[in-house]
Amino acid sequence: MLTEILHLVNEMSPYLLLGFFIAGLMHAFVPSNLYKKYLSKHSFRSVVNAALLGIPLPLCSCGVIPTAMSLRKEGASKSAVVSFLIATPQTGVDSIVATYSLMGLPFAIIRPVVALLTALFGGAITNVIDKENTDETDEKRADECCCGSDSCHCHEEETCCCHHEDNAKEEESCCCHHDKTTKNVGFIGKMKEALQYAFIDMIDDIGKWLVIGIVIAALITVFVPNEWMAAFKDNSLLSMLLVLAISVPMYVCATGSIPIAVALMMKGLTPGAGLVLLMAGPAANMASILVIRHRLGTKTLVSYIVSIVAGAVVAGLIIDLLLPREWFTASLEQLTCCQTSGTPFQWTCTVFLTILLIYALVKHLSKGKSGHHCSCCHE
Repeated sequence: MLTEILHLVNEMSPYLLLGFFIAGLMHAFVPSNLYKKYLSKHSFRSVVNAALLGIPLPLCSCGVIPTAMSLRKEGASKSAVVSFLIATPQTGVDSIVATYSLMGLPFAIIRPVVALLTALFGGAITNVIDKENTDETDEKRADECCCGSDSCHCHEEETCCCHHEDNAKEEESCCCHHDKTTKNVGFIGKMKEALQYAFIDMIDDIGKWLVIGIVIAALITVFVPNEWMAAFKDNSLLSMLLVLAISVPMYVCATGSIPIAVALMMKGLTPGAGLVLLMAGPAANMASILVIRHRLGTKTLVSYIVSIVAGAVVAGLIIDLLLPREWFTASLEQLTCCQTSGTPFQWTCTVFLTILLIYALVKHLSKGKSGHHCSCCHE
C-alpha cells in the first residue's frame, strides 16, 4: 500500500505545489472587494459573476462557507451566493491542475465547465423558487456572529460562520475567516502574503483531507477486489447512484476527491461516475447542508442540492454515453502500466509537500492544545 501512496503523491506533488502557488498569487493580488462588487444585484448576471469568480478560487467546501456568508452579509443575492457555493468547492486552480496530473486533460477541462453550468442552474432556480427575503428577521440573522453564540471572538477584520459540531449535542462552534487587508503593501509584501497563503494556510486548510483521500485511494486499490465492482462496470446510472450515496454525506475536498475517483475508476467504475464523485463530493456534505439551511433557508438548500446532483449526473451520463471512453481512461492506463519510481524532480516535490503537511499537522495539534477553537477555517 505504501508503494501505491508514493506513486500517487509523486504524480500529484509537482502539480499540487504549482496549483497552491497560483492560488496564493490570486489571494494576494486580487482585491477581496472585487467579489462583493459584482454579486449584489438580484439578477442572472450576478449568478454568472458569482460562478466565474468562484471557479478559480482555491476554497474547500468548508472554507467557502464563511466567505459566502460574508458575501451575503455584504448584500449579495441568495441566487449569487448559491452559485458561488456550488462553483467554488467543486474546482479551484489547485484542483484543476491536480486533476490534469492524474486524470488527464479531458477531465481537467470538463470539470470547471460542469461546475460553471451547475452553478448557473442552481442560481437560476434559486431565483425562481426562493424569492429574496429582505425582512428584518433575515437582516438580523445575517448580522449575527455564529448564530448568536457568545463563544465567538473573531477580530474586527474577520467574519464568522457556525456549524453543528455534534448533532447529538446540538452544539454550535464558530469559524473565523480572515478577510484580506492592506497590511502587506508593495510587490515584496504581496509575494510574502502569496507564499504564506499557498504553502502554509492552504496546506493547513486541505492537507488533512488530501492525505485522507490518498490513503482511501490506496486502500481501494489494494484491498477492494475487481470482482466487487463488476456489477457497476458498464452500468452508468447504478455507478453514479453508488457514488452519490457515498460522497454526498461525507466531506471530501476538490483535490482529495481526485485520487479516490482514480482508484474507483481503476476498479471498474465508469468515467461518468468518476466525474460525479469529483463534482458532488466536494460541493455537498453535512457541514455545508446544515449551514445553508440555517442561514439561507430550506428552499435555498433544496435548490442547492438538486442542482449539484442533477448537474453531476447529467454530465456523467453525457461522458459515458456520448463521448469516447478513451479520452478519460488513457491517463489511468498509464498509471496502471507505467508505475515508475519517479523522477528526481517529483521526489523533490514530494519531500517538500510532505514537510509542509507535517508542519501543518504539528501546527494544528499545538493550536488544539492551546485551547483555541476555530474549526473549519484557517485564521
